[in-house]
Amino acid sequence: MPDHDSVLVVAAHPDDEVLGCGGTMARLANEGREVRIAILAEGMTSRYPQRENADQKHLDHLHGNARQAAHEVGAKEVLLTKLPDNRLDTVPLLDVVKIVEELIAKFDPAVIYTHHPGDLNVDHGVVYRAVLTASRPLPGQRVREIYAFEVASSTEWAFQRLEPSFRPNVFVDISSTLENKVAALACYDTETRKFPHPRSPEAVRAIAMRWGSVAGFPAAEAFELIRLLRPANGQ
Repeated sequence: MPDHDSVLVVAAHPDDEVLGCGGTMARLANEGREVRIAILAEGMTSRYPQRENADQKHLDHLHGNARQAAHEVGAKEVLLTKLPDNRLDTVPLLDVVKIVEELIAKFDPAVIYTHHPGDLNVDHGVVYRAVLTASRPLPGQRVREIYAFEVASSTEWAFQRLEPSFRPNVFVDISSTLENKVAALACYDTETRKFPHPRSPEAVRAIAMRWGSVAGFPAAEAFELIRLLRPANGQ
């Protein structure tokens, strides 16, 4: 067991954090863990012909949604670094890495949850790479565990044609917090869609039930363990 309790979720866009591990965040918060969320890209601006044409009121509304969603899952804090939406491949990777390094230095997390590198969305892959680089296991590294989550409407839409494909090997029972996840997703009124879209409440419940059936739980979230460090006592 890690010797400190802080958990950091590093997501690319507002709503990724809920889709990826909303039920797990709520469960960890209920268990007394300190959960913080960092959302690196601003969201939404890629829907406009030019980033500078984005409606600032709509963007502010989306960021307010992120704060409401964080409250629904019991997160202690949500940080929005507001990098360009769906354009992280135009930002020097080093700049993204430095942001994540600052987050790790500030919050000292034992565990990080982040994107899977094989997702369809380009920003997800950049965030994964930045997290892995920023938390490289140098002497004294306090990040002991890294888990990759799936994001409905991105991970599965890669159709296992982008390497690596998502192969979960860790399953968290979210039977008691699935509705927290659904409520958090409902905060994102501009991001949710009607069923059968993957970002509908019905689909979110179905995905949780499907992973639950794999693991023997009524409902679960699935993760791929990226790294697990077990230091000697006292280190």
